[in-house]
Formats: sequence, structure tokens, C-alpha cells
Amino acid sequence: MRCLVTGATGYIGGRLTPRLLADGHQLRCLARHAGRLRDVPWAAAVEIVEGDLRRPETLPAAFADVDVAYYLVHSLGQAGFESADREAAESFAAAARAAGVRRIVYLGGPQPAADDEPSAHLRSRAEVARILLASGVPTAVLRAAVIIGSGSASFEMLRYLTERLPVMVTPRWVSNRIQPIAVRDVLRYLVGCAGLPPEVNRGFDIGGPDVLTFRDMMQRYARVAGLPRRIIVPVRPLTPSLSSHWVGLVTPVPNAIARPLVESLIHEAVATEHDIARYIPDPPGGLTGFDQAVELALTMVRDAQVETRWSNASGPDAPAEPLPSDPAWSGGTAYTDHRERAVDASPEALWRVIEGVGGEHGWYSFPLAWSVRGWLDRLIGGVGLRRGRRDPHRLQVGEALDFWRVEEIVPGELLRLRAEMRLPGRAWLEMRALPADGGRSRYQQRAVFLPRGLAGHAYWGAVAPFHAAVFGGMARNIARGAEQDAGVVSSPSGRR
Repeated sequence: MRCLVTGATGYIGGRLTPRLLADGHQLRCLARHAGRLRDVPWAAAVEIVEGDLRRPETLPAAFADVDVAYYLVHSLGQAGFESADREAAESFAAAARAAGVRRIVYLGGPQPAADDEPSAHLRSRAEVARILLASGVPTAVLRAAVIIGSGSASFEMLRYLTERLPVMVTPRWVSNRIQPIAVRDVLRYLVGCAGLPPEVNRGFDIGGPDVLTFRDMMQRYARVAGLPRRIIVPVRPLTPSLSSHWVGLVTPVPNAIARPLVESLIHEAVATEHDIARYIPDPPGGLTGFDQAVELALTMVRDAQVETRWSNASGPDAPAEPLPSDPAWSGGTAYTDHRERAVDASPEALWRVIEGVGGEHGWYSFPLAWSVRGWLDRLIGGVGLRRGRRDPHRLQVGEALDFWRVEEIVPGELLRLRAEMRLPGRAWLEMRALPADGGRSRYQQRAVFLPRGLAGHAYWGAVAPFHAAVFGGMARNIARGAEQDAGVVSSPSGRR
């Protein structure tokens, strides 16, 4: 069958696509910017079409000759996400109906009890489900609660809270019951839904074999991870709003995403039926239990084999304009900080250091300054530094790297990062490895800031005195890092 995947740049879509390929399907991926999928391992095996679900005129080419269309997008974390998701779902439904698509598959959220007032997040997921079910195209809605897998937002929240807080005061919702599901089982259901009979037009609850409270999940995570039992004290005054700020400070998940997720946890999320098994039987060994799902996720993290992460899809996926490589800026002032150093090592050795920046490797200069900037960003609702990186050695266009996003890579030559921290303007950081005589290389580094209003100019003036230490030290230590890797000098200083 020919399948269309929307959200292929995201956490679930990026994992589903190669599994559909392995199942023998032909794949087309819809993305607002095709470049975001350029470096994924399966890019050459799929057709990539540019389009935007909120611009219906861009959709006919994506839906042409499609048998099964997967709706795996959401606007969570953005202002006005309910109206944005409503508009996107209506466009998707209309395009699928007009193209004669035979099946829609949607991964949604749990359905609260009838007497509960749903959170905005769950209300939006339910509205999208209703729109797709009423589209006239047979639709399967999979309703999942907490998804346990390396790189998922729910797993990262659980992981960081448990690992960093041996003693914690928690809101009362930690005693609500939840039926988590392993990401491998979610993907298995999604693949299986492509073959559902045409008369199936309904929602299905999907969940793993364990029904737990969030407190149970933290204690069982601690046991699987080899940590001492956590001391957890639930108290009434911690509202979802206060809880989300607490989650935002302790975990990599920013407040804009943490808040709707936390608000959803005030509802119990337990499957009321397992009808999906009529069409997609449970695997011979049964569905994946919570402890096994955590162990699998931790193994993937330890082995640096995380396929996708929640942060892949966070933030705007469009390159900021204008690009710092543009020969002429479209008006306004562009502040730049340019550094260049001769490196007594090959361009290949220099590139390895450049591509390894961020995450556990740090930024090669003034670690305290980077840490403080990250904490300040978290305090004002930004992403901070805790997103880290997906792989310790390799980067892909479009993925998150601490509080940057990879905007461009020319392997062996150029890495361009776009800032996603809270700023009164737009910012980029460019690093280049260029060949020089005698097998040596030259390192070029450029920071570019396009201010927005008076606050932007004031910001640049306030941070400019620190650039010699931060950017100058970074250039110096990256050069020394390449030389050290080549055996020329001793280990560089300044790593975080």
C-alpha cells in the first residue's frame, strides 16, 4: 500500500516511517520543509513532499494515490494550539476525502471519564479525533496515555524527576491511575492499522499490561535504573500550573510542553476496552510491561541509539529568515562576532570536534556562563540546555542541540545552528572546518544576532563584553581539541 505520513520529523512519525518501509509499504512523507528530513537514514527510500496542513492548497500532491494517511502532528507547546490543530485536522480530512484515501490512522490521547472536565491538551486531541472520524474516510483513532520510550517527552519527564530528586514533594495527581504503553507497542499498532477492514471507523484504547500511578512509575523506574527508593510526599497546594514550572526546572521539557502534559495527568487514564486485539492480536509474548519498557529505553539511551526525540518536533520547523549566509540582509542591523584560528590538525580531526559540540561534550568555553544562560532561559519558559543531543557524535539537520537547532550541515565543512533560547531577536552560530597548507586546517566561527526592537540592541550591548571569554574561548578550545585528538597538544580545557 501507499502510505502518507504526516509528522515524520516528530517523535512517533520518525520511528513509524522505517517500520512501514520494513513492512513493505510505499512511503510518502509530508513536511513543511523537505530539508528537515534530508539526513534521516531512510530519506532515500521515501518520497518527500512539501506542504502545510494549514494551507490546503499545498496538499493535493501529497494525498494523490494514497491508500492510508497517518495523522501524527500536533501544535502542543505553541500558543493557540487548539485552534491550530482544529484547522490542520479539518484540512487533512478534506484532502483525504477529496483524494479518495481509503484509511486514516490517528494517534490521539486518552479519553477522560464522562464527568471529568478535560484539559486543553486532551480536549484538543478529542476534537481532532471527532473531525477525522466524521471525515467520510474510515478512520482508526488510537488513544494512548503515557508512552514509554527513549526520547519521548513523557519518559524524559519521568526519568529526570526520578533520577534528580531522591526526595520530592509532589501534587496529589501522582496517585491517579495511568496505563502506560511501550513505544514499540504503539508502533506495532500503528503499522497494523494500515490493514484494518474498511468498515472500521472508531477509536481504540491502547495500553500496556500494567496499570500504575505516577508515583508507582517513579518507584519502579528507580528500581530498574538501580536507584534507591524515592521518598515521595504528595501535597494538595501544588496546582498543575505550579507543577509544570517545577517539571520545567527539573526536566528537559520546557514549560510550554510540560504544562499541557501535566494538566492531562490530573485525569485517570486507564483503558476501558481492548477491542484492538480483534484486528491486531497481542504478540506471542504479550504486550511490553512497564519495567521492560523502561529497561529498553535506558539501554537505547546508554548505547546512544535513540532514533528520535520529542525535541525533534518542538519549536518552529521553518528556518528563520533571513539566513546568516545570505549575502545581503533584508534591512535592519546584524551584529556579528567572528573568530578564526589556524589549527595544527587535519580538517577531518577539526570536524569531529565541531560535530561533537553540545550535550555531554559541552561548548568548550566558560562552562559557568553557558550553564547560567541555560538556567535563565528555563526560568523564563525557554528550552534551556537540558535537551542535550540525540547522538554523541553525529548530527542531523532539524534536530535539537541544547538550546540550538541544527539548521544546516555540510559534512566535514559547515555546522550552522539556530538559537531557540528566549531572545529579543534571532541568532545563529556557524562553525567551519577549512583546509590549509601542509595537511593543516583553519577554524572559522561566526555568531550572528538580528535584534528585534530596542530590547534586542540592548541585549547585544549587555552580552558583548563577555564574547571574548565565551566565543573567543570556544574558538581557542575547539582548535586545541582538534590538535589534542591529533596528538599535537594536551587535553583542552573549558568543556562543560
